[in-house]
Amino acid sequence: MENYIIIGIIIVIAFFAVRTIVKRKGRKGCCGSGSDYKPRKKKLKNVIAAKVFVVDGMHCEKCANRVTEVVNDIPGVAGVVDLKKGIVTVSYEQEVPNEQIKARIERVGYTVKEIR
Repeated sequence: MENYIIIGIIIVIAFFAVRTIVKRKGRKGCCGSGSDYKPRKKKLKNVIAAKVFVVDGMHCEKCANRVTEVVNDIPGVAGVVDLKKGIVTVSYEQEVPNEQIKARIERVGYTVKEIR
């Protein structure tokens, strides 16, 4: 009798494991379907300053790409995301208010916790 109980438990565990794998098949990262998209890199001619924005809510490469794109869309600014540290290093070619960068990042669903 004990053997049937153990076999039953193993079957239930295997069922849920296989179901989870099937549900996640084709998805990359935590934010839905993945892609091989890489944001365009932006180079500035004359960097006058750099600041670090601590961003909460970035969980995967797709999140990092999204934040990179919104920062790089601002004229005179280039951003590089370090996903492991949860930061965006922003280089400036011209004066841009921190609030403008913060607003763009927060508009796409992330929270700027600190600006260094």
